[in-house]
Amino acid sequence: QVQVVESGGGLVQAGGSLRLSCTVSGRTFTTYAMGWFRQAQGKEREFVAHITWSGDHSYYADSVAGRFTVSRDNAKAKDTVYLQMNSLEPEDTTVYFCAARSAVQYYPAHTCSFGRSYGCWGQGTQVTVSS
Repeated sequence: QVQVVESGGGLVQAGGSLRLSCTVSGRTFTTYAMGWFRQAQGKEREFVAHITWSGDHSYYADSVAGRFTVSRDNAKAKDTVYLQMNSLEPEDTTVYFCAARSAVQYYPAHTCSFGRSYGCWGQGTQVTVSS
């Protein structure tokens, strides 16, 4: 049973920074590519960022490119993916979700933004950016 748990959300002023963390347990971490998504209440889920199992490649939504950075620590006892968020804007306010996608199964790169391709999701962490 894979468990995905996000942390690090909170309240920050516009222009500030936050770092979200996501730990994965239950299976070998390097068998998963990881994604970050966000969803405001009443709105569709939105892709934010993706990182491959090795960390060699990452992809971003246009709305966050240049401001957010996804990374991962594959060292044992870490098994954590991070989302560093800089230059935050009030429009970034919402719940952020971390998700795991099997790296054993082949997926074309463009599908990294497809939420349905991820099998395991965390409960989400709230990010609030005040103006």
